Amino acid sequence: MPSVVETAAPHLRVSAAKASSAKTQDSSARTSPPEESSVEDRFFWTYTEEPHRSRRQAIIKAHPEVTKLCGPEPLTKYVVFGVVALQLTCAYLLRNTSMLDWRFLATAYVIGATANQNLFLAIHEISHNLAFRSAMANRLLAIFANLPIGLPYSAAFRPYHLTHHKSLGVTGLDTDLPTALEAFVLNSLLGKTFFCTFQILFYAVRPMFVYSPPFTSIHLLNLAVQLSFDYIFVKTSGSLQPLYYLIASSFLAGSLHPCAGHFIAEHYFFSKPTRLATPPETYSYYGPLNIVTYNVGLHNEHHDFPAIPWTKLHKLHEIASEFYEPLPCHRSWVWVIWTFILDKDVGPWCRVKRAQGGRVVGGGTGSKSNSTANAQKAGRGGEGISAASAGPDAEDGDGWKESEIQC
Repeated sequence: MPSVVETAAPHLRVSAAKASSAKTQDSSARTSPPEESSVEDRFFWTYTEEPHRSRRQAIIKAHPEVTKLCGPEPLTKYVVFGVVALQLTCAYLLRNTSMLDWRFLATAYVIGATANQNLFLAIHEISHNLAFRSAMANRLLAIFANLPIGLPYSAAFRPYHLTHHKSLGVTGLDTDLPTALEAFVLNSLLGKTFFCTFQILFYAVRPMFVYSPPFTSIHLLNLAVQLSFDYIFVKTSGSLQPLYYLIASSFLAGSLHPCAGHFIAEHYFFSKPTRLATPPETYSYYGPLNIVTYNVGLHNEHHDFPAIPWTKLHKLHEIASEFYEPLPCHRSWVWVIWTFILDKDVGPWCRVKRAQGGRVVGGGTGSKSNSTANAQKAGRGGEGISAASAGPDAEDGDGWKESEIQC
């Protein structure tokens, strides 16, 4: 097993083999940003393949038994029911409490934000069809898990998230990536603080400027159920305060909250890149907050095997430890937020991007059928953001098969 060294940052572990690999490589992994960028582009642009597909193949070759870990986790639905009940109970009990009351604010931050982050990640888990074998049962459970979030979210999340898996780092497809304009504007102490405080809004709004999957009957059902529930809940409680509590919980879940550290920890790199080696694109987190976040911290493991449920990711890590132990990882999400804001060498530019590759899940503007018309579409920051970047062979070629992310 490769040796492991500790960096100056106490919560970031880096493989000694990885740390020295840049010195032994002969060619650059870095390429120039697209010429059409309207601002100076400091992302790490690369031509290399995203790492998860090749590592998945290597792990299956070395440990074919890991494929037996794939499949739905029955426990998920019970956890969802429990957390939904907890949130609705808290919201109802606060029906006569002012939003400025310390009890309201403390409950929303400590219980509400943690619970709604849990539900965000339940929907993430369910988007991979990992609660039931039936696709429709998964869609309906996601809509149910959405109720305490206050705003319809689950149906829209799924196609964007699965595209993130299939098109990691591909500009115009991976909506987790900040645009060049965002990075340019927010690359300061105040800018990064603003981003970390309002990052849930960035994740909600950014996809609108990238591409639009078709509006389906599931989207309509999600919208109708959520708005009907909000109306009935307000009428039943006789106050708007419960709804305010749910929305405040959702906002705080994606703001300066320990659990929100996972948004940054997953794909921003924290080690200074060189031209000779692509920096890590995905980091895992091995800390106690995995208990309340469906083990989302095991993010390398999840991207390698999205069809393995949250309860079995630690088993995957144990079986394939020689693959995962050498990888850089985080030990604290609080440290991640703190470092992202205060370290001048870490910030919104610290992402790996690709100009081509991947494919869209769920179709929508920019898919193969209309890629030509959208090929030159540009978004904020000037870089092309058309789904045409998936390329003509996105559906077959070396792209993912749907069975690789769904059981």
